[in-house]
Amino acid sequence: MIFSKQPKTIWIINQYASTPEYGYAGRSFYFAKELASKGHKVYLITASYTHLLIKPPTVSENFTVQDINGFKLVWVKMPEYATAHDKKRILNWFLFSHKIKQLPTILKCAPDAIMYSSPSLVGYLGAKKLAKKCKAKLILDIRDIWPLTLIKIGNISPYHPFICLLSFIEKKAYLGSDVVVSNLKYAVKHMTSLGMNPNKFTWIPNGVDLNEVEKPEPLPQVYLDQFPQNRFIVGYTGTFGLANDISTLIAAAALIQQKDSDISFVLIGSGREKEELKQGIQSLGLKNVTLLDPISKKQVQTALHHFDVLWVGAKKTDLYDFGVSPNKLFEYLFAQKPIIYSIESGDFKPILEHNCGVQTPAENPHALAEAILHLKQLPVSTRNQLGANGLNAAQTNYTYQNLTNKLEKLL
Repeated sequence: MIFSKQPKTIWIINQYASTPEYGYAGRSFYFAKELASKGHKVYLITASYTHLLIKPPTVSENFTVQDINGFKLVWVKMPEYATAHDKKRILNWFLFSHKIKQLPTILKCAPDAIMYSSPSLVGYLGAKKLAKKCKAKLILDIRDIWPLTLIKIGNISPYHPFICLLSFIEKKAYLGSDVVVSNLKYAVKHMTSLGMNPNKFTWIPNGVDLNEVEKPEPLPQVYLDQFPQNRFIVGYTGTFGLANDISTLIAAAALIQQKDSDISFVLIGSGREKEELKQGIQSLGLKNVTLLDPISKKQVQTALHHFDVLWVGAKKTDLYDFGVSPNKLFEYLFAQKPIIYSIESGDFKPILEHNCGVQTPAENPHALAEAILHLKQLPVSTRNQLGANGLNAAQTNYTYQNLTNKLEKLL
């Protein structure tokens, strides 16, 4: 018997979601856009202020509904706070969870399914009440495993009262949701250790939007002029943060400067560690590293095509044994360039699986330097084949168009 697909009303609740206009457009935005293109009635519910927004919207009402890309974007008015570590940010978690319970009255429609996205676990409590009130299925989307990330990366005691509260909510969320998805392939191991039925779990990684990667915007010539000329370039785009382990890349650049003057490094982005990186580059006397200001997401592919090899890395932590899903990885795959992957992510080995580059140990500049020298010595045809393998993997596995098909089946 064949059943026809009936359009659903879907609420995607993510306190940290955004759009290309206001900040970084993440998976919630792309899922909303693609589900709407399939005929579903989609509402993306997010906070009017978070520290991740580049240009927060100006809203006067508690709820502001905006039509965008075929779906409804719902801004929930939230107080501003200073930084990611501001205690007011935590208060916003509770306020957001409370406010979203008013959505049925505001939107005047009942959802068939509600998808609640982490990292904040507090908002799950509001989403669960909404699902019960509206008799809707509840999908939990785990992008970071909290509070485990706070314990492993933030060095907060697992016995801290607030961590204990988050752990309590986390377990309730795994057990109380109808379906659990995650961008971390092996997160199910952690979830089942807390009593969740593994049959609830589906892996849906992050990906790329075809419209963005196939039609990139050009870079200004004044920007391109800063790229080294006639050099073998190792490129990086993204955040300059401790977790990204840029210091290992700089240390590898210092080793390579002594061995091969034809290799340069171009790092594009911003972050808390950028000034310290500049000082480190100066103190090491490096002439082969160029730091550039961030570019728009739609310009990333243009920049990547000027590089010969792309690097992505992260600090060592057993948290990554559950897998990782860095957005830049999928952008790199589409650039058709060999990738050096300096992340120890357990059984998740995408570069080896797709034969599109080299994997090196995390925090090991010597291994990284050797990998760069090895790739430079390969014939151009071999490097091109590695890049083609990456593109094929991306087109097959990591477009939001394909990933949304997977999500739609769960609905």
